[in-house]
Amino acid sequence: MSTSLFSKTPMVTVLDNRGLIVREVSYHRHPDSPDTTSERTTHHQYNARGFLLQSADPRLYDTGLANFSYLTGLTGNVLRTQGVDNGTSVALNDAAGRSFMTISNIDTADDGTENRNQAVTRTWQYEDASLPGRPISITEQVNGEAGRIAERFVYAGNSDAEKAQNLAGLVVSYYDTAGLIQRDSVALTGVLLCVTRHLLKDADDPNTEVNWQGQDASAWNDVLEAKTYITLTTSDATGAILSTTDAAGHQQRMAYDVAGMMSGSWLTVKGGTEQIIVKSLTYSAAGQKLREEHGNGVVTTYLYEPETQRLVGIKTARPEGHVSGAKVLQDLRYEYDPVGNVLSISNDAEETRFWRNQKVVPENTYSYDSLYQLISATGREMANADQQGSNLPSFIVPLPTDSSAYTCFIRTYRYDNGGNLIQIRHSAPATNHSYTTDITVSDRSNRGVLSTLTTNPSDVDALFTAGGQQKQLLAGQPLVWTSRNELQRVSPVTRDDSADDQESYRYDGGSQRLLKVGIQKTSGSTQTQRVLYLPGLELRSTTNGAAEESLQVIIVGEAGRAQVRVLHWESGKPADIANDQTRYSYDNLVGSSQLELSGEGEIISMEEYYPYGGTALLTARSQAEVNYKTMRYSGKERDATGLYYYGFRYYQPWTGRWLSSDRAGTLDGLNLYRMVRNNPVTLSDKDGLMPRKALDDEEQGSSPSASISGNTEIKNSKRNDRRRRVFSPEEMSQALEALRVNPSEKSEPTPITASPVEESAAEISAISTDEALAQADDVTESSLTAMASNTRRKRGRRVFTEEQKKEAIEKIKQSDFKEPAENVQGEHMESAVALHSVSENSIKAVDEAAAIAPKKPEMILLEGIEMPLASAEAMATNFLKNTVKRKAKHDKGWNLKLSLENIGRAALVGHENNVRDFIDFSQDIAKKINTNAISESEFIDELKFYMQRYKAPTSSQLLH
Repeated sequence: MSTSLFSKTPMVTVLDNRGLIVREVSYHRHPDSPDTTSERTTHHQYNARGFLLQSADPRLYDTGLANFSYLTGLTGNVLRTQGVDNGTSVALNDAAGRSFMTISNIDTADDGTENRNQAVTRTWQYEDASLPGRPISITEQVNGEAGRIAERFVYAGNSDAEKAQNLAGLVVSYYDTAGLIQRDSVALTGVLLCVTRHLLKDADDPNTEVNWQGQDASAWNDVLEAKTYITLTTSDATGAILSTTDAAGHQQRMAYDVAGMMSGSWLTVKGGTEQIIVKSLTYSAAGQKLREEHGNGVVTTYLYEPETQRLVGIKTARPEGHVSGAKVLQDLRYEYDPVGNVLSISNDAEETRFWRNQKVVPENTYSYDSLYQLISATGREMANADQQGSNLPSFIVPLPTDSSAYTCFIRTYRYDNGGNLIQIRHSAPATNHSYTTDITVSDRSNRGVLSTLTTNPSDVDALFTAGGQQKQLLAGQPLVWTSRNELQRVSPVTRDDSADDQESYRYDGGSQRLLKVGIQKTSGSTQTQRVLYLPGLELRSTTNGAAEESLQVIIVGEAGRAQVRVLHWESGKPADIANDQTRYSYDNLVGSSQLELSGEGEIISMEEYYPYGGTALLTARSQAEVNYKTMRYSGKERDATGLYYYGFRYYQPWTGRWLSSDRAGTLDGLNLYRMVRNNPVTLSDKDGLMPRKALDDEEQGSSPSASISGNTEIKNSKRNDRRRRVFSPEEMSQALEALRVNPSEKSEPTPITASPVEESAAEISAISTDEALAQADDVTESSLTAMASNTRRKRGRRVFTEEQKKEAIEKIKQSDFKEPAENVQGEHMESAVALHSVSENSIKAVDEAAAIAPKKPEMILLEGIEMPLASAEAMATNFLKNTVKRKAKHDKGWNLKLSLENIGRAALVGHENNVRDFIDFSQDIAKKINTNAISESEFIDELKFYMQRYKAPTSSQLLH
């Protein structure tokens, strides 16, 4: 790819005099017209207090529309959000700052007129003031209907039996939209040791709605099935999982090395003998996987580029001496451009083929525009491939394959100025197989549908709900959504004279799919397929008249990461597949399942995909075995509808778009339907909320627009530019011991060589008030406001003179401000109020600064040192950040930027609610990180759970 295409195409961020981002300018250049450069500007507007009012992308700004408009309260909480993609919503808190009421799915016209026909109101009820104030129920009301209690929380008391199971004060019974989850036992580390799931009696009926009204638990339990599903877990003292027993009685066992990394795993099918799943694992010093040997004797090795640590090779082979013979089964090689975009993927285990005077190379190549959007791709596909749609290929290539099975293809992609994919052109010259897929995008939003549904942009919005959910999949295939914006039912075939074919879904309180039921008419009879998703287990059944199949799919490992699935039939086993068949799935960079091997190391199937999903090539040793492959592109399950289920959203690969707007809002930018920033070869999405780079430590997950639209404060202080040193636990202990010797000394202490404080333990030293004031050279007007109101607010940055700084100090002295450090985010050093918080250079500076305050702040004993409560919180925050940075340095899969942003948000919640609780939380989660007991995604979830605990906890947040 020519580097001139990207020359002089920077991303430019424009700030106003308050330090707020008002414009983001990018420069677009396409390889087809390299001499033409277009400027694309995203605009942001703020009110006088510095809160975001509007954001508009380049496409909608030119029409006078904004993607998002916000109404913000005096305390900084967003009260009303109006989005062109996801509709209008209202959020109100109570006096304690907890969520009290939300109204969503409001349809707002261009003139501001609101239509609430689809509006859904949720209200939270909490415990009485004499109790801790935990949520006890959530009521939902669809406009014009009676309200119903959709979620109810029951907490454990403090009896000896409850304390023996570490349950005191925790949610033990959670009634959600699918039934009941019971938490029966919890480890001291927080690991759930015993969890029981109860389903509704009528869970298979998608129209069944729950209402946990009243106070009689026996009445609630009357609507539940008698059958229960119990999952058991054991863990060690660090919280690492040692074994799990699923609801069917199958047991998995794990082992770890001295660094806490998994070294092996085993599976015992109920009634059977233990088998090895993962025989051995080898890691680099940075924690990257280098070698993995499975129970089938197959070895996978990983190769990384030394300079960038990008993954450049994944090789899967049967080694010498293997019972099935030595053979390289897959050898993927990756090439990148300087910024990390994938340029080519080749499979050296496959041979070059020749057919119809064309050379078919086992290689895919990719090119991008200056915004790093994928614009063209080449590769190979089946020679008899149909036009890509919602169905799998009608014909699979049997193993072994011949040269006439494959042909070359070329795909090109076009996007509009808002980042919407609007056209896919496909060409296979040797077979004259060419077609174009056009997507019509609304002229008032980023909503879009296939042009077969409409070619008029003005008609597109009518094909979506007020909340941004698509109403039709394809022509004649209606979609039905729940009041929570979850896909409830799809009708692939509709009939006038009889019942429709349909696939319906039920979700738990965290909007994760728990049940799937498909009903299809076949040859005069009705076939019903049912899947129940449980931890580590899928219970699949198929009934057709008197015939019944009962299949238990045992899941070992993470989807998209060499996952192993064992097929255990209770009845109805196909004749040509052995019971307890073990299927090893080997993935590519973005987690797509490309190679399936048996327990003997033999090839079951091989599959390749188009860049935005969909099967380009599928070979298998039998059609029957292909029918039981459910995990495909990006390691996600493909439904009978052709949709991929990601967790929070469904994805339609034939359009390269999500089926609904992003639940995470603007976390990934202003376009809520765009798939992984239009770069599906380099980026992947784990749960339908945001993209991430696979096995790379580059910062991703939130664009500047995403941060602004989420009302994230822009950081602009000197400390962000300083280099930090990482200290060992031994050095930290030495620093703490030195502080214990002289905890009250205030003048010229002996320099200490280590500390858990972020800037470095070597910088701990006493500092005078004048010196501290000199460091706070960017005092802001918002912080002065906070002194008088005792409320921390986010405002723009203003530079003050020395006289104004002294005046600020005087105001502090004259106020009865009890704990000013509680109201300032210490890491910003935003005002003289920061003198009451931890100095960036010194823990002991807290004592100097606190002397200004008329009242002594509340103290706490932390690590044997008495210090102000707010100072301890800042110390805990910085220690947690430092822990994450060390982890990210050795684990390239961690998204450092996103983790640090969420730590900052959690710290703010600690300021506003319970500082002591946040300190305990920080220390506990840091231990989990240091012992490798928590993954990056789990860490983010823990932070979000902590923040929501003081606002509006959901079921999954309370139970994890």
